[in-house]
Amino acid sequence: MPAELGLPAGPPGAGWPARELVGRHPGWPARLGPLVAPAGLVALRPPKLFDAAVWSRIRLRDQSYLENWEPTAPGPWDERNTPLAWLSQWWVVRASARRGQSLPFIITVDDELAGQITIGNVVRGSLCSAWIGYWVASHIVNGGVATAAAALLVDHCFTGAGLHRVEATVRPENVASRRVLAKLGFREEGLLRRYLDVAGAWRDHVCLALTVEDVPNGLAHRLVTEGRAKFD
Repeated sequence: MPAELGLPAGPPGAGWPARELVGRHPGWPARLGPLVAPAGLVALRPPKLFDAAVWSRIRLRDQSYLENWEPTAPGPWDERNTPLAWLSQWWVVRASARRGQSLPFIITVDDELAGQITIGNVVRGSLCSAWIGYWVASHIVNGGVATAAAALLVDHCFTGAGLHRVEATVRPENVASRRVLAKLGFREEGLLRRYLDVAGAWRDHVCLALTVEDVPNGLAHRLVTEGRAKFD
């Protein structure tokens, strides 16, 4: 993975952080990857205003696939996922990233928009922690895209963004997402009862996490070594 924003490339390790972080939003914007997964060439880039039409088309098409796993929000799905809705979302995520509170990215496969992945609730100081969340289009599920995208972003968190811990919360029933996290080595740390309002009800979530010490050579390197991906 190349260095971004003048920060060091290479795997995280005992010297973390390798350099004092500067600026209000370390690690963002950035372009990450690519990794070659079974579905194609996976890379990450910041969201663009002109992603609206493709984003909306995928989200509207994949309602039945996505809606059961996403937090409850006001209004019907078809209103919350129009091109106009993307405009307000883009402004919100961009502002959050510029405040250093999140690292939002678009997932691309062969340069085409294929999903989103976000590091959120970034806390610095003695905690240096955040959460990760993602979705991918239904037509590339089981193509290694979410796994490769999460590997790229977690590696970036532990290097360019200077974080120490990344958490994920997932419903116990979400077998596909739990499989992604297991491939990456996320450890289960507990069950959060009625943690988040998803699909209209308060749902239990499994809490999983990684710290920089867990991946001394980086997750992308691990995937390549295991034959799950290739460097381009």
